[in-house]
Amino acid sequence: MTMHGGIPDAATGRELPSAFRERKGERKALAHLLASDGITDRAVLRAIRTVPRHAFVLPMLLPLAYSDRALPIVGGQTISQPYIVAFMTQAAELTADSRCLEVGTGSGYQAAVLAELGKHTYSIEYLPEVASFGEKNLRELGYGPDRVSLRVGDGYEGWPEEAPFDAILVTAAPEQVPRSLLDQLAVGGRLVIPIGPSNDVQRLERWTRLHPGDDDGAFRTETLLPVRFVPLVGDHVAR
Repeated sequence: MTMHGGIPDAATGRELPSAFRERKGERKALAHLLASDGITDRAVLRAIRTVPRHAFVLPMLLPLAYSDRALPIVGGQTISQPYIVAFMTQAAELTADSRCLEVGTGSGYQAAVLAELGKHTYSIEYLPEVASFGEKNLRELGYGPDRVSLRVGDGYEGWPEEAPFDAILVTAAPEQVPRSLLDQLAVGGRLVIPIGPSNDVQRLERWTRLHPGDDDGAFRTETLLPVRFVPLVGDHVAR
């Protein structure tokens, strides 16, 4: 891929697309706002300052790219509110060695934030039109297969051949936690997921695997905050 107008990445020496140079002041201001709203993880705030959110929104919504609000994208889906992206990422407690699964690629923005923090991100999207949108955004910004693996498929099934994962983030809401996602969580790993019906307020939950197995004591469950997400779609729902 040829990148025009790029700048060198201080960490890798590779050329970065010019989007990383654009609107830096707005990203800095957004990170400052999120910090004032309770985001305390400095690595997460650094990722918010780094990833050019304006490269993940539709052209007519570019003026709103750094407002703290969800925005519509293709396929009836949304790019999540930056606060929610930061909050979920912070709740996942990624390290530089983390292997992360994202269910619901959407625009690709959350995957890019995860890629700035962890070792490798796997992201799955059920809707082909949305998957193409997210892939185009990520690849044009240089988030290649060495950092972010992408797949069109059923998020309810996860990505079993790459399991276990240190963190799993689900960016759309099922009515209950898919068993297959819990099965793919490493010991000590965290699943961050919105739960609830699409026509009501949902709850963001964090499930931490304490030991192998699926007995009642295998997971610690926490309710983090009320949220509203689009429904998680997949073959599981269609049946």
